[in-house]
Amino acid sequence: MTISGKLIDLFNRRIFPATVVVTDGIITSITETDNAADQYILPGFIDAHIHIESSMLVPTAFAQMAVVHGTVATVSDPHEIANVCGIEGVKYMIANSKRSPFKFFFGAPSCVPATSFETAGATLDAAAVALLLQSPDIWYLSEMMNYPGVLYKDPEVMAKIAAAKDAGKPIDGHAPGLRGNDAINYAAAGITTDHECTALDEALDKIGAGMHILIREGSAAKNYEGLSELLRIRPEKVMFCSDDKHPDELTLSHINQLVKRSVQKGYDLYDVLTAACINPALHYKLPIGLLRTGDAADFIVVNNLTDFHIQQTYISGQLVAENGRSLLPDIEVSPINNFSAQRKTESDFLIKTPSAQATIRVIEAIEGQLVTNELHQPAKIHDGYIVSDTGQDILKMAVINRFTADASVALAFIKNFGLKHGALASTVGHDCHNIIAVGVDDVSLCAAVNALIDTRGGIAVARNKEEVYTMPLPVAGLMSTGTGPEVAAAYTSMDRKAKELGTPLHAPFMTLSFMALLVIPALKLSDKGLFDGSKFAFTPLIV
Repeated sequence: MTISGKLIDLFNRRIFPATVVVTDGIITSITETDNAADQYILPGFIDAHIHIESSMLVPTAFAQMAVVHGTVATVSDPHEIANVCGIEGVKYMIANSKRSPFKFFFGAPSCVPATSFETAGATLDAAAVALLLQSPDIWYLSEMMNYPGVLYKDPEVMAKIAAAKDAGKPIDGHAPGLRGNDAINYAAAGITTDHECTALDEALDKIGAGMHILIREGSAAKNYEGLSELLRIRPEKVMFCSDDKHPDELTLSHINQLVKRSVQKGYDLYDVLTAACINPALHYKLPIGLLRTGDAADFIVVNNLTDFHIQQTYISGQLVAENGRSLLPDIEVSPINNFSAQRKTESDFLIKTPSAQATIRVIEAIEGQLVTNELHQPAKIHDGYIVSDTGQDILKMAVINRFTADASVALAFIKNFGLKHGALASTVGHDCHNIIAVGVDDVSLCAAVNALIDTRGGIAVARNKEEVYTMPLPVAGLMSTGTGPEVAAAYTSMDRKAKELGTPLHAPFMTLSFMALLVIPALKLSDKGLFDGSKFAFTPLIV
């Protein structure tokens, strides 16, 4: 195969007309010419940190959508499915990914479960993690979310880090808000990246401690605007990632959108593309072609350096996407799951109070962020029970252990979901993926939760008992067996139904999924109770 165009040489920071010859998937020659076709050839994009499961697609279906946007590889943390199905879940993701030419690079999940304050479907101890790290299919130790365990040198945490060092594989971080000596000590343990920064000064603090910063722009967490100046200040320390991206947004764009935004903001083209293409490959030591003679032919062709319209995507010399159309075939898949929860009754969602007045702790969800605030608000009490207060936008929230048949319902309250009617529920509830729900009334809450128990996982919208909609996710309660376009269309329909209930959130299901993520402060809810992420301890609902 031969292709010509204006080649972007990121290592020598120059653009020149060239002809590229590919033989058996390898670039065998790059010849500079006097002129070339009016198109640009550059390395393919890499998502430096993503949970494929959050796309609600299995890897092969994810690849079908990502290649359209010029993505050729992902650094993928499978800890979502690992929290449900353990090592078998990790093996499932790897096996499915090998049925696609797309280049998936999986890590060994470091925090299954993320904390001892919640119930997961599996536990990966240091021995299991060390075994995974010996596999050639595992490229790094996935995000070490238990940052208190690192700072206080928890033996199990340190054993996992030591196993990664022994295997010679990088260690990913997860340290929201960590600064100063804590950031220095966290990085000194051997942790090399962080994707949880929300502000420039925090990012620079962590860079000073020795970490690389992954600028995240996902469906819920959007940190690009706060961090993009790093591309000017410390471009050699920057990568791009999406972390969690729902299928409707993956239909529209991926890393290509961050590249386009960055160039339009005036950041240096070579610095931007190095962050998108080169830095992840070098940091994680990935066998990805970077548009040099002898490299795998992993590259893309774009129309210009303003729009970055992806005309063609090649992986190992194979044309996998062209002009907005994926050329990867549909792959039939079989589900894997772990689900034991039994149906609930409306009385399971009642919160009795002995007094006529009470002040309660309320989780304040923040649009575009994973962090929350803790509010203290007067409770609305009806017939001796604390109920949702739509006038103040304070709604009841529930988390139910899905791995135990007779588990009780953990209850709390949350602000900023904006529902005026009904309830939302999901079995995508980071990181243990128990059932998580928010609603205006107990009838709707119970109906949404039971719909997911009946389907053994998915997302649901309910308005009382009579109007209930579900999108089943048969693969671990996290992913569909459908194609990318099918899943995107189904999710778009569910998102629209959620917004018809009144929520103003951009991605309500994605935001809901993070309200049980205890390792991100300040206040969250697990299946065991309300949790103060700042103190790393349970806290009562009543102040």
